[in-house]
Amino acid sequence: MDGPIVVGFDGSPESLAAADWAAREALRCRLPLQLTQAWPWTQPYVLGSEEAERWGRQRLAEKAAELRTALPGLEVSAVHLPDSAPAVLEAAGRSAAMLVLGSRGLGPFRGFLIGSVSQEVLGRAGCPVVLVRADDAAPAEHLPAAGGGPSTVTPLREVVLGLDLRHRCDGLVAFAFRSAALRSAPLRVVHAWAPPHGSEYLAAAAARSLGRDLSAVEHRSLADALEPGRERFPQVDVVEEVTPGSAAPTLLAAAAQAGLLVIGRRTRHAAAGPRLGPVAHAAIHHAPCPIAVVPYREAPDAVDRAVSGGQGTDLTGPPRGE
Repeated sequence: MDGPIVVGFDGSPESLAAADWAAREALRCRLPLQLTQAWPWTQPYVLGSEEAERWGRQRLAEKAAELRTALPGLEVSAVHLPDSAPAVLEAAGRSAAMLVLGSRGLGPFRGFLIGSVSQEVLGRAGCPVVLVRADDAAPAEHLPAAGGGPSTVTPLREVVLGLDLRHRCDGLVAFAFRSAALRSAPLRVVHAWAPPHGSEYLAAAAARSLGRDLSAVEHRSLADALEPGRERFPQVDVVEEVTPGSAAPTLLAAAAQAGLLVIGRRTRHAAAGPRLGPVAHAAIHHAPCPIAVVPYREAPDAVDRAVSGGQGTDLTGPPRGE
């Protein structure tokens, strides 16, 4: 059986929003949903308090029951585990198709406030991790109806993929294409490239000629990277953006109206433990929508789970309910 979509759940508004988002995603992917609660919690909850633990278990059971009622075609389970949240979620990520975590927004900037648990999970998880804010509005996207009934279609919001062609990106591209296909949404692929050092000292005519040549090379490289996704998901409408400049602001501008932002995660092992690269760090703090962080170097089975959907899912055809 394929791994479930796993949600870190502690009863907070952030985890409730994450559970709702993950339930819709699990329904699209035809995968089971697992609400996972670690104990004891970190502050501000009282560690070891029997009353707090009972409250947590009750909220967990209530949310699972709520989702089963709202989405009767969805398989929902709930687990309460005696370990730290990072340890529980990292272990779950070894067999999960996806981890989904809640995050607080940053007010008018509509970004993410990333806690220590999320940072540790993002740096170590072996599967894609999605961050969802508590203040996210209900996503405007294609949602298959539970039980195979008529689908609900709302205005489409595109999936945005930030691509760094210096790294292997097969699993990342497949994840983004499949996410767009399941939503019947367009896919916008953004690649920012930097002119070589010293080019600013060239004469204007030479600089323009070099820029055109380099841009053409980057366009060809991007087209080559996307070709497997186009072949596998021909129904996805793809828009390619190749832009000279800084990657982080370019990506965030493209994601301003997106329904989902997909980026790769290049893990760097520092003395203090794994950390994210600068572009991923900027994106997860300031993206205006849910953001999926996909490891560059996953185990092959994790990539397969992330891009293959549930049992019997036809990846080249339309999502269920269309």
